[in-house]
Amino acid sequence: MASRGILIVLSGPSGTGKDSILKELRNLRNDFEISVSCTTRGPRSGEVNGKDYYFLTKSEFMDKVDSGDMLEWATFCGNYYGTPKHELENRLNEGLNIILEIEVKGAEQVMKNSSEAVSIFVLPPSVQILKQRLKNRGLDSDEAIEMRTREAEREVALAKNYDYVVVNDNLKECANDISKIIDSEKLRAIHRKNIIKEVLNNESVVSR
Repeated sequence: MASRGILIVLSGPSGTGKDSILKELRNLRNDFEISVSCTTRGPRSGEVNGKDYYFLTKSEFMDKVDSGDMLEWATFCGNYYGTPKHELENRLNEGLNIILEIEVKGAEQVMKNSSEAVSIFVLPPSVQILKQRLKNRGLDSDEAIEMRTREAEREVALAKNYDYVVVNDNLKECANDISKIIDSEKLRAIHRKNIIKEVLNNESVVSR
């Protein structure tokens, strides 16, 4: 019987490099997947249903909400976004670790609804460095950068509510820190229930 996987909530302000961190984490381990969210917006060019998003109608989405099959959900720009609970549970029960990259409001819902979730907040080295990173991306106007910076300050103040805090000053070191967190969490009793059951059933347990 495989150990149950770990649900990892990863949050941080825009510009902290979360996507780059996850790519680097892929170089360190292959025992995790990125959670696929549901959305009511239409697919963009090149997006694949079930890989980039689960594309649903508003009626289908709300049916999942009403049935309790959304771990968290929110609206953005007139569209609905959410994390399907049933799919997550299936993958976790298969022993796969799932990383849910999500903004702080959604993370609060997940932490409230799942006692097993492990929350990690990614900090920039400083707000000024974050602001410079946003400028270097060249994707936003000066006004938008100021808004994102103010929002980042608000989000950073909420980092104390997370289980772990890492700083993305060095990409490789940050990814390595998250990998260590995953290894440590795998040994916690709450994530070893299946192995405990095996021992009680007098089954041989190899080191995992």
